[in-house]
Order: sequence, then structure tokens, then C-alpha cells
Amino acid sequence: MISATFEIQLPPDIWITQLSRAFPQATFRLLSGYRVEDSALELGETVTDHPNDVAAEMADHPSIAAYELLESDDRRVLAKYETTDTALYDFVEQSAQTIEFPITVQNGWYEFDLTGTREELDRFQEVLESSPLSYELRSLVGAQETDELLTDRQREVLETAIRDGYFEIPRECTLSELADSLEIDKSTASNILRRGEARIVKSFVSRPD
Repeated sequence: MISATFEIQLPPDIWITQLSRAFPQATFRLLSGYRVEDSALELGETVTDHPNDVAAEMADHPSIAAYELLESDDRRVLAKYETTDTALYDFVEQSAQTIEFPITVQNGWYEFDLTGTREELDRFQEVLESSPLSYELRSLVGAQETDELLTDRQREVLETAIRDGYFEIPRECTLSELADSLEIDKSTASNILRRGEARIVKSFVSRPD
């Protein structure tokens, strides 16, 4: 199996393209979503310097049929909503791939991960090549390499750190909060993180070009 990260240009006429271009410094994350007939129900997070403006623009957009603000502070908005823009789901269904959340959108581009066989990813790239939208393949990693690289515990801690935002800039989760989430002490979490990171870095640096 192979894990790939793609960055794809969004169609100009959908709401998230318009909103992300109106707030080009904001990071929009689609945390989960699914199609319901002619609309989609989604849970989305936005990290921005203008959370109230983003929330207002999103709620008022004609493609947003329903909007509920769940959380908001001076840097973040979390909301669930229904949208009539289903281009993302149409595209994924056309390519016969499964969406892996979260999907990140910034300034008219969205980035997401796919995992599949070489043949499945080749077919996905064929769909991209036939599309008028630009795209970039950001990374390509053999899952077997990663499986052999980390212990189960290192993988668990690193995946939790990624999910909770420990590696984000600015950091969304402290080491203490990560340790609490894993139900381990802070020093243990730090040691496991450093060992896992060291294995990944050493593997990358020693890999032939």
C-alpha cells in the first residue's frame, strides 16, 4: 500500500474556494462530511485571525443551507453545516477513492491524503490529468516502510499528536495535553515522541536520492 498527499486547485465557483480566497491567510479544515442526496453535511474548523468575519461569511453564503456555530475563540471557529456544493464528493466518486479526513483548504487549494495500491493511485492521477484543474503530488510514501519503521506505541503517540494538532504552527495541543489524551505521564510522552521522530528523520536522511 502507498500513502500519497495531493494538493488540488478548487473549482472557482464553489463556496469554499470563494471563502478561502476572501481570507487567504486562513486555514480551513474539513474534519468530516458525507453526502445526503443533493447536499452534504460537514464538520469544519477554521484557524484565522478573523474568526467572527469568517463565521458570518460562511453562514450567509447562498450555498450554505444550514449553519451551526459550535465553538469560537480569537483564533478558531468550529461549525457544522449543510452545503449544496458537492463537487468534492462528485470528484472522489468519479475517481473511486475514499476521502481521508481532515481535508485542508487554503486560498483556493485543498490538500488531502489517499492510501491505496499503486494501480489505484495511478488511476486517481489519470482522473486528475483529465481534469482542467491544476494539482501537485506533495508526497508519496510506501506504507510498508512506515509500518516497519515505528513500533505500535510510537505510531499511536505520533498519530494522536498529529490528530490533536501538536505539530501545527502555532501548536494547538501542548505536550501535557497530549500526555493526558494518551493517559500517560508527560516525560513518557516526550520520550516516545522523540524516539519516533528520530527514527523517521534518520530514515529520511539516510534514504538514497
